[in-house]
Amino acid sequence: MTIRHDPQTPPADWTTKRIFIGPNGLRAGWRLLIFMAIVMAMSTVARMIIRRFFPAALAPAQLTPMRIIAPDLLFCIILAVAAWVMSKIEGRRLGQYGLPGSEALRKNFRVGLLIGLLATSSTVLAIFALHGVRFTSAAIHGTAILTAAAAWGLAFLLSGLAEEFLFRGYAQFTLTTGMGFWPSAFLFSGLFGLVHATNGGETVLGDLSVVSFGLLLCLFLRRTGNLWCAVGFHLGYDWGQTFLYGVPNSGLLPSRNLLNASFIGPRWLTGGTVGPEASIFCPIVLAIVAIVFSLKYRDARYRPLSAPSAS
Repeated sequence: MTIRHDPQTPPADWTTKRIFIGPNGLRAGWRLLIFMAIVMAMSTVARMIIRRFFPAALAPAQLTPMRIIAPDLLFCIILAVAAWVMSKIEGRRLGQYGLPGSEALRKNFRVGLLIGLLATSSTVLAIFALHGVRFTSAAIHGTAILTAAAAWGLAFLLSGLAEEFLFRGYAQFTLTTGMGFWPSAFLFSGLFGLVHATNGGETVLGDLSVVSFGLLLCLFLRRTGNLWCAVGFHLGYDWGQTFLYGVPNSGLLPSRNLLNASFIGPRWLTGGTVGPEASIFCPIVLAIVAIVFSLKYRDARYRPLSAPSAS
């Protein structure tokens, strides 16, 4: 007896293949899942090691350069390994995921660094103009200023590389090929805010500002074509508020900062224990930065390839 197949019903293996394989190879969701599985597995091992030998680093009561440098350097290595594995699977160059080595610390990075310093300075100075913050004295002197400035610079460079590549590097690249740039940007900016909500002392306004930061950094990525401007902004903004002005960063007080600052105004103005990112001025400054940047950088240069290219 001959079994006839309905020509309208696709074979089971063909249906299964469509679940995993799209026009450009393995579907974006599965690629992202593999990447995150690698990151989570390596991070779990790293966390066990840190908990065993450096338990204080898991719950810092105060920000210090080394409490950022050590874990973020480790996390940068984890992200690099995971991205390298995915580049081999996909047949892409590692730099296509947002951090091309040829652009490292060059023009886009320096532009972002300057914008970040100006943004954090504008927010703090607006609070100062309304008598919301008082700078009492210098916290460190002499050569300690240079060493602390360099240490905080390295700390926030690593922090910028880690956070930008995690939220706007491989993940943004991959989901952009599957669902488009801005839907992916809103998704990961929301996750960016949720992750920062776990910081001690974070508030709703501060967390909403973090989401705004995420969208602004996505705009930098969209208009410059890579993450180096976002990394520079991340460094400039955090270095300015933490080292230069000595104000709280996401609810944590810094050490080895240049100036001693104390808030004396209402919470909506100063951000309270969270710091200036929870001030009403923070989203206003970010909106101004976004408008000016959009007028200066008009072209969308971020164009993930629709098909893998040769390594």
